[in-house]
Order: sequence, then C-alpha cells, then structure tokens
Amino acid sequence: MSGQYWAVIGLLAIAAFAIRVTGLIAGGRIRASRHAWVLDEMPGLLVVSLVASSLAGQPPATWLAAAIAVGAAIGTNQVIATMALGMAAFAGLGWLGV
Repeated sequence: MSGQYWAVIGLLAIAAFAIRVTGLIAGGRIRASRHAWVLDEMPGLLVVSLVASSLAGQPPATWLAAAIAVGAAIGTNQVIATMALGMAAFAGLGWLGV
C-alpha cells in the first residue's frame, strides 16, 4: 500500500478516536449539569424516533397496527407481548384487506 492509503487509515483512526473522546467528555459534562435527565431518557427517545421515522408515509393499516402495539405496550409492559400483538394486528389487517 502506498503512503496515501496509510494516511487515510491514520486519519480515520484519529477521527474515530476523537469522536469517542468527544462523546465521553460531553457525556460527563451533561451528567454534571441540570440536563442529566436527558441521558436517562435517551434510549426511549431513540426508539420512539426510529419508530416514528419508520411510520412516516405508511398506509393507515400500519398506523393502526402501531397503535395496537402501543396499547399492548401500555397494557402489558412486556416487549414480547407488544411485538406479538403488533405483528398479529398487522397480519390480521393485511388479511382483512385494510
């Protein structure tokens, strides 16, 4: 490999390390601030944002199945039950032609 390839590999390694160090420093500062609650809520916020972006532009049957899954999540507080009921609702709505 030429020196250019090694330079690119080195630059990418430095960038990856810098991203991790920056996240570590920022996380420490956020934990020490009044915004620490955001880190506690981050996993749920990420899941909600992924689901919301997945639902954008979907037909009403998908939204209805998602609403049934939310109801199952609230009612059961079980991940497996939520997934099973959401999938069953989606399959049932598809079978009914909705």
